[in-house]
Amino acid sequence: MADKIQDLIIVGAGPSSLTAAIYTTREDIGTVLYEKSAVGGLAAITDKIDNYPGFPDGIEGYVLAEQLEKQAKRFGTEIKYGDVTAVRDDGLTKTVVVDGVDIKAKAVLISTGSSYGKINVPGEAEYYGRGVHYCATCDGAFYKGKCLAVVGGGNSAVQESIFLSHFTSHIDLLVRSTVKASDVLQKKLQKFIDDKTITVHIGTTTDEIVATGNHVSEVKITENGKSGSVKVDGVFVFAGLKPNTGFLDGSGIELDEIGFIKTDDKMRTNISGIFASGDVRSGATMQIACAVGEGAAAAHTIRDYLRDFDKD
Repeated sequence: MADKIQDLIIVGAGPSSLTAAIYTTREDIGTVLYEKSAVGGLAAITDKIDNYPGFPDGIEGYVLAEQLEKQAKRFGTEIKYGDVTAVRDDGLTKTVVVDGVDIKAKAVLISTGSSYGKINVPGEAEYYGRGVHYCATCDGAFYKGKCLAVVGGGNSAVQESIFLSHFTSHIDLLVRSTVKASDVLQKKLQKFIDDKTITVHIGTTTDEIVATGNHVSEVKITENGKSGSVKVDGVFVFAGLKPNTGFLDGSGIELDEIGFIKTDDKMRTNISGIFASGDVRSGATMQIACAVGEGAAAAHTIRDYLRDFDKD
C-alpha cells in the first residue's frame, strides 16, 4: 500500500466522506478512506436524525451511518482504520501520513468533520468520563433517575436535553446567553419546562465542575451576575463544534480564522488535487444533508481532476 499511488485517499469516514466514496467508486476511481475512530462521524452517535430527507419518522444516527458504509463498500470502497497526522503536497502527487507511513495519492479529499467544543473550565478535563460527557446517546443511560446539567443553548443542547430527559429525574439547562435552538425544538423544550423536567437557566455561565470523591457532584455557576451552584450527578457539554484540522499544520492548506478549510464552490482547496467537504469546510451548514451533498459535489470535481491528471 505504501508503494502504490492511490487514485483517491479520503481522510475521515463521516456522511460526506462516504457519499463521495459512493460516487467515486461507481466511476471506477480507486478510493481508500482512513478513519481513526468510528465510521459515521458525529452522525453515528446522534440519537435520532429528524431532518434527513426520505425518513418521515426520522432515523437513528448509527443506522444511517451503517447504511452509508454498506453502500460505499458495495461499490468497492476500502475503509481502513488509521490516524492521519499530515498531508503534504508533492506537486503532481500528494502524501498522506497514516500511522507514520507515507501513502501517496493522485488526489486527497479531507472530510474529517468537527468534534465537540469544550468550555475549558476547572473540572471539565479532570472529570471527563467520571461525570463529564459530550455524547448523550453514548452515556445518557448511565444516569437513570439522576440529575444532570446540560451546558449549551443551541440545537444540540436542546435536542440532547430532551433525549436525556427520558433517563433522568431532572435536567438543569445552563445557557450562557439565550436559547438559540430552532423554533421546532424550542416548542418541544417548552413541554419539558412546563412539567418541570427541565429547568432553563438563561444568562448563566458554567464556572467550575466539582466532584465529591471521584465523581461529579456539583456545578458552580453565575446566573445573571449572582454566584450559585447546581447539585448534579453528571454534566453534558454541547458547546458547538470545532474543526478537526490540527493535522494540517504546515500543510499549506488555507484555513479560516477558526480553523475550517477554505474551498471554492467546487470543494477545491488552494492546493491543486486537495479537496474538502462537509463540516470541516469553511461555510459549512453543519447539517448532514448538506454534508452529503458536498460529498457528491466533491466527487464530481475529483473525477474531472483525475481525468485531466491521467491525460498528462
